[in-house]
Amino acid sequence: MRDSLSGLRHGVLRRSGRAVHLIRLILVAACSLSLLPGVSCTLPFDDSPSSVLRLYDVGPITLDPAVSGEMSSHIYVVHLYSGLLSLSEDLLAEPDIAKSWTVSDDGTRYVFELRDDVRFHSGKAVTASDFKYSWERACNPSTGSRTAAIYLGDIVGARDVLEGRAVELRGVTVLDEYTLQVDIEAPRSYFVDKLTYPTSFVVDSETVARGPDWWRQPNGTGPFSLSRWEPGSLLELRRNADYYGAQPLVDAVQFLLLAGVPMSLYERGDIDVVGVSSSYIEQVTDPANPLHLELLSTPELSLYYIGFDVTKPPFDDVYVRLAFCHAVDRERIVTVLFKDSVGVAGGVLPAGLPGYDPEMLPYEFDPALARELLAKSSYGSAEALPPITITISGYANQVPDYIAAAMLGWKQNLGVEVAVRQLEPEVFLYYLEEERDEAFAMGWVADYPSPHNFLGTLFSVGESYNISGYSNPELEDLLARAAAESDVERSLELYREAERVVVEDAPCLPLLYGSNQVLVKPYVSGFVPNPLGVPDLTVVSVDRT
Repeated sequence: MRDSLSGLRHGVLRRSGRAVHLIRLILVAACSLSLLPGVSCTLPFDDSPSSVLRLYDVGPITLDPAVSGEMSSHIYVVHLYSGLLSLSEDLLAEPDIAKSWTVSDDGTRYVFELRDDVRFHSGKAVTASDFKYSWERACNPSTGSRTAAIYLGDIVGARDVLEGRAVELRGVTVLDEYTLQVDIEAPRSYFVDKLTYPTSFVVDSETVARGPDWWRQPNGTGPFSLSRWEPGSLLELRRNADYYGAQPLVDAVQFLLLAGVPMSLYERGDIDVVGVSSSYIEQVTDPANPLHLELLSTPELSLYYIGFDVTKPPFDDVYVRLAFCHAVDRERIVTVLFKDSVGVAGGVLPAGLPGYDPEMLPYEFDPALARELLAKSSYGSAEALPPITITISGYANQVPDYIAAAMLGWKQNLGVEVAVRQLEPEVFLYYLEEERDEAFAMGWVADYPSPHNFLGTLFSVGESYNISGYSNPELEDLLARAAAESDVERSLELYREAERVVVEDAPCLPLLYGSNQVLVKPYVSGFVPNPLGVPDLTVVSVDRT
């Protein structure tokens, strides 16, 4: 999502609502090597807007907010559409289309008062009925959303719609034209945070009725509208003069799609912002290089990890999982491959997230212990293990260096050869659950600043992003208690206990906590990398004079 806005993205698709995904540099390489027939790599320009921010990108996979589940799409979706609530700079839920809301004493009923001045880009007024329609559509199985169960699943009746037993969300009631009542199954401290995610954004029913490709000409409510889209060449967003909020500071944002090597484009002045990959970190931090004055470095609430399918051999055995975790030198990966520009993952909660435990330092690199654990497993030795394949995102058999380093550790320290299978980035996230092999490589960026977005979303039973198939009743109990706990500190302590349960069971090997390293031209103001991955382009200004 960062796509080009962060230097970590090399072949592992980062899912998240607000996360930069990691396929972009792979696509750039494919473009430069002519591996994508028919894709233009020329530089298109449209100088008609008086103030333009130019960025590099590969383009969205979808512009349907109910379906979008990765950063390739989110950077566009969050600027074309909007919802009841949004996240403030401090990552707190704040009013957006909803001007206010109240919560019942038992924490299960929310009443949202909507603004009466919100219009779709077509000029049509937005009402409470539009939200009810949008949420029911998102939950309808025919829509194909992989995120609706996570972000709308707490609503009364949502499971019935998600599973095809109903078409109406019983827990969503239109009280009047601009008042929406939402009932949830049980108190959830993070429920309003979930409503900042694109799945809950409002869409126009008349536009959707045009057919399955309606989103190619979206009719949103956001600060920008889609003015031009030439796949493989240029996508342009124009300022929405009728936007109900603060007007964007630029007339347009132009995304140059697959236009070449991003760093070269930046150095030539063809784009205004670029993410710095690990291979460039030493160059741009060198005081002798003028580029170091244009570098912005910010933390990111993200986790890169290797997941294990715990439902089938050999990772159905916890000792095998632990052996694989202790056989990888994660500190060396961070130091050598990433030049210490990212952090070594402790547990699964990234540094900076509420509930983060700095004392959590599991899986010390210990080859001898790794071999002991493997010998202690039901398989007894490396020779007795079945074939193992790791699923990654990418093209042209390009394996990210840090995944290759983990595989080398398994070979050298356990004597286990692991094969690689790639899925195209366009389908990786959406079909990984069905397509996964024994292991898989993933990156996850927080969609909202709660431990539940990692511990619950990635490891709770029934969640669509619990790709490992992990299940532990103790974890489920702790998550339920933490979500209902009104005392913040007690809730965070329950989440820390839940993290310890996950770490002991090792359904994944946490590798890295991500960060954002971005070069920004001196004539650009207001561009700030977001810890959730999607920068707010409405506050960016450009003055090339």
